[in-house]
Amino acid sequence: MACLRLLLAFSAIALAAGGACGFQFEEATVDSIHRGFKNGSLTSTALVRYYLGQIARLNPQLHAVIEVNPDALRDAARADAERASGHRRAAAGGLHGVPVLIKDLIATRDRLNTTAGSFALLGSVARRDAGVVARLRRAGAVVLGKSNLPEWGNFRNAAGLDGWSARGGQAMVCSLARVLQIGIFTLLT
Repeated sequence: MACLRLLLAFSAIALAAGGACGFQFEEATVDSIHRGFKNGSLTSTALVRYYLGQIARLNPQLHAVIEVNPDALRDAARADAERASGHRRAAAGGLHGVPVLIKDLIATRDRLNTTAGSFALLGSVARRDAGVVARLRRAGAVVLGKSNLPEWGNFRNAAGLDGWSARGGQAMVCSLARVLQIGIFTLLT
């Protein structure tokens, strides 16, 4: 029942936000996002703001996102400026300006922590982006933040902790947001 209420709230918010700028955020795909970029009904900044708003509203119940990237809006604005000038980074590809979430198990060389959901690694600094993150950044993706996962990737318990981590708490299984998520459980939601 709680998941249904969240889904209804999410739908109402998405419809309101989608109608505000002509782009339908709910059920958006990478292709529809690119169409929105091309026809001017969407910017990377608006998309990142939308998802940050969704995280702020829904994450207290879902515990799906451990940390948001403090540079996400800056990176989105950069993608918008590149698109407007027609001078995208040479390597930027099919994810140019599209926000992605990275599992907290995957290293990012930025201001985000990589902790595998544990307080023991809080504050550690990755020397470089993991290979998948480097490829996402080369494709132009905007790293929106780190998503929750079973602590330490659940390697300590064969029975599983079903999404619990010290940093993120108990993640709820309720797929509401359509952000590209990279990690051990999902590739594209």
